[in-house]
Amino acid sequence: MPERIVTVNVYAKILAVLLILTATTCAVSYIDMGRMNLVVMVLIACAKASLVALIFMHLRYSRHLMSIVAVGALFWLGILVALTLGDYLTRGWQ
Repeated sequence: MPERIVTVNVYAKILAVLLILTATTCAVSYIDMGRMNLVVMVLIACAKASLVALIFMHLRYSRHLMSIVAVGALFWLGILVALTLGDYLTRGWQ
């Protein structure tokens, strides 16, 4: 299967979007929205991580096996976060 070539123009556009999202994250940090600040920043971070994984790591154009590996890694990360939160949230019960 031939490799798909991503042009420099696509990389430049993704870089511009990532810089805009970074500036948006910085701007949101100065706005007081209470607990929604964390939610908005995590959503922006997930969007940036998705762009990096899809374009720069070539998951968008790769075989399905790489997508399965990426989903497995995210699943494992979710397990680790759940175990860490379970430990953290039960520490004050003593």
